[in-house]
Parts: sequence; structure tokens; C-alpha cells
Amino acid sequence: MSIQLKTIKLINNESYGYRERVGGDKKLLLLHGNMTSSKHWDLFMEALPSEFTVFAMDLRGFGLSSYNTPISSIKDFSDDVKLFVDELELRNFTLMGWSTGGAVAMQFEADYPGYATELILLASASTRGYPFYGVNEEGHLDVTSRYQSLDDIRKDPVRSIPIQGAYDQKNREFLKAVWNAAIYNVNQPTLEKYEEYVDDMLTQRNLVEVYHALNTFNISKVHNGLTQGNNLVDSIRIPTLVLSGERDLVVTKPMTDEIIADLNHDILTAVELKECGHSPLIDDLNQLVSTVTTFLNKDLF
Repeated sequence: MSIQLKTIKLINNESYGYRERVGGDKKLLLLHGNMTSSKHWDLFMEALPSEFTVFAMDLRGFGLSSYNTPISSIKDFSDDVKLFVDELELRNFTLMGWSTGGAVAMQFEADYPGYATELILLASASTRGYPFYGVNEEGHLDVTSRYQSLDDIRKDPVRSIPIQGAYDQKNREFLKAVWNAAIYNVNQPTLEKYEEYVDDMLTQRNLVEVYHALNTFNISKVHNGLTQGNNLVDSIRIPTLVLSGERDLVVTKPMTDEIIADLNHDILTAVELKECGHSPLIDDLNQLVSTVTTFLNKDLF
């Protein structure tokens, strides 16, 4: 089964790229993370059993999608997902989000119940957001000084300025070094696939806006140090699988623990993927596919 690359124009004056793999009656919608697009789901889409019809969209500002209006929140992304599924008339699907895509998926389900039947969070940002801290005089992260604004994050000398600079200069080796240290710290893609993924990274046009959206996201019941939670987490009432990588350096165990603590335990299944970092898609694709399909076949309940 081949993956088709398509585009669609929505009523918000944005166009979106997406990938579709036609299969059976079970429908799965995939939301990618930061510094990626639907491209990074390709191996996973190919490996899923034939009973699944799979969609993976490029969020606004990534991949083939336009970026006419800048985003300011995770909700901006999730509202785009709502327009997307309405245009394609998608209903009764499983919604799966990786990293930043996990936050988008949670926001979507909280705002728009009745569309998704299951939720899968893969190495997801927390229900309480993903904090971005300032640096001290030695250039190390200072967890007592959290950035407050988009402008603060834009001036960040540790992540924003170097990574945006690598984008602007098309510095592929720098991007690979970042990913080898933080994301592909267990396994790496093939050389050819890695080059394709770097090409994909260079399409992003909203790096600092995504950082700011993650920093301010909070659907929990508690204050996260920057924003008070809005308690939308209680609106998530469908079976939810929380997948974390045993060796994830990006989404730490305390962040995953926050998700587990905040979600309704009656709907929750949590699985730690062994010998995986932030990208189980590369680290152990077979383990990931097996865990997801087992969950969707209701064998984990």
C-alpha cells in the first residue's frame, strides 16, 4: 500500500499538506512533533497493518502547509485539525500525537469530543506544557527563571537562536548533531532516510512560536509556574494510551508522570517503550507498532 501526498485548502486561508495510506475501516490520524512534519511518520505508516487507513497532516508552518497567519497557542493547531477533519469528513478515528503533536491531540479532544474514539500520546508534551527556561551567567539552564513571553523565547541563546540560525543557513550538520544528541540518542535512520528528514526539518517556519505555545500550554488543574491550568483535561474521556521512551531525553519521566497524574485513570493505559528515546519511530518501530495495534484491538483493557 502506497502513501499518497496531498494538499487541501481550508476556510482559514491556509493550505495543508497531508499523507494518506488507504487501508481498511480502522482510521488513524497522526499529528507530528516540532522540527518535523507528516514525513517523519512514513515508516510507521508503512508498517501498520492493512486494516488501517492512515492520515498524517502537516501542521501549519511545517512541511507542505502554509503559514499565512502565525500561531500563538497549541489551540491554534488543534482548531486547524478540526477544520481538516471536517473537510475530509473524518469521524470515529484514533488520534495519535507525537511530542508537540501530543499536546495538539489533547487540546483537540478536550475541545471537540465526539470525533476521536481513542487517543494515543507518543513521547508527548505534558498536560502542563513544556517549560522553557532562561540561562544563567555560565550559560546553563536556570530552572528558577522561566521565559514569560514570545520575545523572551525569540532571544533564547541556547535553543532558539542556534536552531533558527541552522534553519536560515541550511546547516544540516548542526541539525544532525542536535538530533543525534537529543532525539536519535538510541538509534539513527539510514543515511538516505536521515537526509530526507533533514530536508523536512528545514521546512519549518514557526520555531519560536511553537516553543512559546508549548511553554504556555496547560490543560491541567494546577499552576505550571507560568500559567494556571484551565482543567480541560477532565474533558478527555476516551481510552488513552500514554507511550513514553525509557531513554527519552526530550520528554522526561516527570513530564510523562504529569500526564498520567492529570488524566482520568479510568481511561488510561501507560506503557514505557524499552530501549527507546524520543523517537520510537526509529528506535524500535516493531515495538511501537505492536503496542499501538494491541491497544487498538482492545487487548490492553
